[in-house]
Amino acid sequence: MSNSPIGIFDSGIGGTSIWKEIHQLLPYEHTIYLADSKNAPYGPKGKEKITALSVKNVELLLNKGCKLIVVACNTATTNAIQHLRKHYQVPFIGIEPAIKPAALQTKSNTIGILATKGTLSSELFHKTSDLYTNNVNVIEQEGEGLVPLIENGEIDSPEMEKLLHEYLQPMLKANIDYLVLGCSHYPYLIPKLKTMLPEHITIIDSGVAVAKQTKAVLESLHLSNETTTKGICTFYTNGKPSVLNDILPNGLTAEVLDF
Repeated sequence: MSNSPIGIFDSGIGGTSIWKEIHQLLPYEHTIYLADSKNAPYGPKGKEKITALSVKNVELLLNKGCKLIVVACNTATTNAIQHLRKHYQVPFIGIEPAIKPAALQTKSNTIGILATKGTLSSELFHKTSDLYTNNVNVIEQEGEGLVPLIENGEIDSPEMEKLLHEYLQPMLKANIDYLVLGCSHYPYLIPKLKTMLPEHITIIDSGVAVAKQTKAVLESLHLSNETTTKGICTFYTNGKPSVLNDILPNGLTAEVLDF
């Protein structure tokens, strides 16, 4: 099993921000990435639909022999990971907004969270938020429309600029000093966000933490690939491969798969 791949899935291309951190930390692990762009975004869909889509992705990755699965989607994690852990033997790593470090480190006592509707309305998100933000003012903002623009390769479009300006204004008025990105697509907005936010505001995403947790789980279960040959990285999409290819490192391309 140690030579088997790590499976990673997201509602589109955003989870590649998680894949990059995992690949950087664990370069000898084989990885299979699944971009369910056809059904992006998961955010507005109900819990039942999100769970069904997650099950479909997991079944495909298990059929390809994955030894561990990373749910590289905040919405799928917060809505479906309990179901997945209950019904499958393979270990799962989830991704949640990094509320804890922001809440513990804020000096202004106010943090902002930019996330999808599916994440912000989930039970798991509220549990985590309640646990760490008792004495912290939290400005929650649904990033409606951001994922489709990222999926279409329109990060630098006027529409993106307009939406981000609209979503950031209430946070800036409230004097946030941490902005938590609660969607795996959003790290691709960091260069743009940095031009729109004052320097004192720290942007936090979950990529590095997820990669470290993946490494820890592999080691604890003795599933780490012990070879020193660079891992094979495979990408599948049911959307436009050109958008995914544009953000992959040189030499890597996505294969179109109907799922």
